[in-house]
Amino acid sequence: MSNSSHMKRSEVGEVRPSQTLTTYGVGSLVDLPNMSVIVMGIDDWPAQHATEIAEERLLLSAQSILGPQVSRFLTPPRGSDSVGAQSNWFDESQQIGIPVAPFPRWMVCTRCRLLAPLKSGLFESQQPAYRPDKACYVHHCNPKGRPPLVIPARFLVTCEHGHLDDFPWLEFVHRGPSDCNGPLRLHEFGPSGEMADVTVFCDKCEASRRLAEVVGPQGAKQMPPCTGRQPHLRDPGSNDCDCEGVRPIALGASNLWFPVLISALSVPQATDELGRLIEENWVILEKAVSLDVLQAFRQIGQLKELTKYTDEQIWKKLQEKNEGIDKEIEEPDDLKTPEWKVFSNPSNAKEGRNFKLRPVDPPKEFIQFFEKIVLVEKLREVRALVGFTRIMSPRDFDNPADLPEERRASISRKKPTWIPASETRGEGIFFQFDEQKIQDWVNSNQAYDHEFESGHRTWRASKGLDPEIGYPGIRYVLLHSFAHSLIRQLAIECGYTSASISERIYSKNPSEGEPMAGVLIYTSASDSEGTLGGLCTLGEPDKLGRHIKRALEKVSLCSSDPLCSEHLVNGGETLHGASCHACSFLPETSCERGNKYLDRSSLVPTMERADVAFFG
Repeated sequence: MSNSSHMKRSEVGEVRPSQTLTTYGVGSLVDLPNMSVIVMGIDDWPAQHATEIAEERLLLSAQSILGPQVSRFLTPPRGSDSVGAQSNWFDESQQIGIPVAPFPRWMVCTRCRLLAPLKSGLFESQQPAYRPDKACYVHHCNPKGRPPLVIPARFLVTCEHGHLDDFPWLEFVHRGPSDCNGPLRLHEFGPSGEMADVTVFCDKCEASRRLAEVVGPQGAKQMPPCTGRQPHLRDPGSNDCDCEGVRPIALGASNLWFPVLISALSVPQATDELGRLIEENWVILEKAVSLDVLQAFRQIGQLKELTKYTDEQIWKKLQEKNEGIDKEIEEPDDLKTPEWKVFSNPSNAKEGRNFKLRPVDPPKEFIQFFEKIVLVEKLREVRALVGFTRIMSPRDFDNPADLPEERRASISRKKPTWIPASETRGEGIFFQFDEQKIQDWVNSNQAYDHEFESGHRTWRASKGLDPEIGYPGIRYVLLHSFAHSLIRQLAIECGYTSASISERIYSKNPSEGEPMAGVLIYTSASDSEGTLGGLCTLGEPDKLGRHIKRALEKVSLCSSDPLCSEHLVNGGETLHGASCHACSFLPETSCERGNKYLDRSSLVPTMERADVAFFG
């Protein structure tokens, strides 16, 4: 599977570099025209065709999760843009991309419904010359015409520890281990194609069984134990998985793969021009282990904008920076506090190629609620993939480092020395709330706080997690609900879809240290120039007031009222108050907490509740 867009004539499948982290990352399944494939672990990736990305704060966070051996971030491998569409038909070295393997291994003939694994030899692989997109498997069961296509069996088994395997068809139809090897047939009765309508038959011993028997929590108890298989790492499994049991899952189910991503904004830590240039060129300069190496870099033209400084000046600054990195970061998992410090003191921030701030006045009608508003005219975000989960989304955790280690599946066989990452550039608006106002509001709504906390405990207990940790407080609920209401409003005006606008919530209670109460709403693109400025212009005082007002008006009444406003926080299955798809929810790409900890009654009075509104 290739990542680059110029090899149109000879690719099997094509994805954008950022999708190899968010949608089709290591361990995920990709639908190709005639088969389904699994993306292999990074041990098999051609790392020599990748580009390095530097982001120190994020690297320290990755090391705290995966171990100190992680030394760099690399983009997904891609071929050079100079390769023509024709030339790489013949040049194997130009077939650069991400390796995949056919999975599931059990296939079904579309004509005679034979169900068998690829290793049985019953199906023939066909790969037309110069047309890898037409690669497929066929079954020679039609003596008169063309051999019919073979498609993947639609069901797999997985567990919460990230293991994945073919559905145990032979054991299933024979109700346990058996000497009978089939052949098996898979028939679907009824129009829906759902699991309950599928039946497996054995031609040899005439056994048959409906898949409906293993649907749901009761049916899953009849499944055999987990094999512990990890096909993306070529790991056959060792049967020592201690999960509560495997569950059958359909091919293409949305909970089959979730990425565990960490992300950081590149905020300048330097206060002088030389320090800023060193930060921007850190990918190259961190390799300068001595003054001689630095001089060599100058001679081969690697110093770029730094040529106006002497080697001694640069070397001295490099040594200071290397010493400072170790001292400065006490909590590598806390990626947001350094960002908050820069956004809340915009006058000290050094403007650079990837970063530019401009403070503006808060809108007159909301001046008492906000300490300051900052237009982020340039920003750069780096995201890195540290693992993935199945069945349970990592967005249930505020910080990927909090995810229990056994739930996070590995992206490589050995401990990784590098991990895949992508960088995007964009713009945004930062809101810093008035801290005193926030504290007064929190203190006067203690009952509301307890209500959310009890919902948090119930919800975590139902997921088998420790109910005592991870509660962010109603400060977070307020900031999060505000971000959602504003993103929905801005998406209508600014020209970006709501799926491409993201939030970053800066929330810290006074009991945890220096308090934070801020929201960054931003959009970013993988283009080298970033985005077009359409979001920033809406942050000007004359426009922003109107948008905040419209956003709050829209959430005061929902088209699903009164049902929406009567929704209780502690319902067990959900972790939000008065909010739904019609008024508050955002696409998964935009929300950092999977549409949890939301309640529009924290912002404005609703039909059911008028006593806790912050903007009341």
